[in-house]
Amino acid sequence: MTFLECSLCSRKFEAGKIHNLCECGGPLLARYDLVKLRSTWNREQIAQGPNSMWRYGPVLPPTRQTSIISLGEGVTPLVRTRRLGQRVGAHQLWLKDEGLNPTGSFKARGLSCAVSMAVELGIRKLAIPSAGNAASAMAAYAAAAGIEAHIFMPRDVPQANFVECKAYGAHVTLVDGLISDCAKIVAAGAQREGWFDVTTLKEPYRLEGKKTMGYELAEQMGWQLPDAIFYPTGGGVGLIGMWKAFGEMEELGWIGPKRPKMIAVQVEGCQPVVRAFEQGAARSEFWANAHTVASGLRVPKPLADFLILKAVRESGGTAIAVGDSELIDAGVRLAAEEGLFIAPEGAACVSALEKLLHNGFLKRDEKIVIYNTGSGLKYLEAYATRFARLASGEQDKLGGLITPR
Repeated sequence: MTFLECSLCSRKFEAGKIHNLCECGGPLLARYDLVKLRSTWNREQIAQGPNSMWRYGPVLPPTRQTSIISLGEGVTPLVRTRRLGQRVGAHQLWLKDEGLNPTGSFKARGLSCAVSMAVELGIRKLAIPSAGNAASAMAAYAAAAGIEAHIFMPRDVPQANFVECKAYGAHVTLVDGLISDCAKIVAAGAQREGWFDVTTLKEPYRLEGKKTMGYELAEQMGWQLPDAIFYPTGGGVGLIGMWKAFGEMEELGWIGPKRPKMIAVQVEGCQPVVRAFEQGAARSEFWANAHTVASGLRVPKPLADFLILKAVRESGGTAIAVGDSELIDAGVRLAAEEGLFIAPEGAACVSALEKLLHNGFLKRDEKIVIYNTGSGLKYLEAYATRFARLASGEQDKLGGLITPR
């Protein structure tokens, strides 16, 4: 890493220093000397690295091996989903299962990198607003690093996330409101309490951990990117990170200029990016009364919405919203078809896939990858509502009828 650059005004910031946002409000992006790196590191060397996301260490920000806090994140399965593909009419369909990361979600990648940089920069107190999984990940990595973790979550967060955070020894505050309300509390208390704010994209390093999903996908697919990627989009950091990774890999000479269509998936009860995309806007507007069972998608206004929209448009992709009942049904059906019990956020992508195949946006022979961002086991309350309906005698769309005792 050579410097940090503002994603809005392009101002440069010195590496190795503590930074949050640029003065203009833009998130900072880590930049690397990829020309020099191209002459010293090639993709054939990756297999010699650790069996984790840190195999891509030369394009990650820590400068000292002793700074790295790793629990084995990354190198998650890319599963060919043949039965699902046959049913929906997608002949080349895969699911990238991030639910097998430490703490059960893709958030492990970002927080491993962010906490590692906190260690390197001498930061001893971290604070985060979270809809659930980011909190669990930060609590785990902070515990591994011996750093204080202060967590603010909506009161109706999945129970698994609350229990995890408490077990890791984090200081947890439940808030009557949304993640945006939690973020205001963190921002207000950061200076007073001495916390470093690791809100999504208010620091530069969670993005760097999540971009490894792009490197990893390219490696797993033999350095040939798919035609389309479905990504559940709350804060959208994973989508932004992968788009950044594809650009870096092309500059390294590892891939060509071809890019997947990036498809941002949201829910009907909270779809600020979809609305902005449809209106041709560069930024989204705050989504009032946001609600969904997919807690990770309940983000009323992503901080880096302009970067999400840029990636979607440049790739020839789209943004689409699905309903809560649709995504829960899609998740249950996938579990029965493929043995994959995924988070509601990932299940939203399955429902979105069906819609875009049906309307002709995607073709049957295109290579398609769905990103599942978490384990379904962390969302038992959300899935339980469906089986409660069935227990009362509702016809199961999978073909059976559960009779109440």
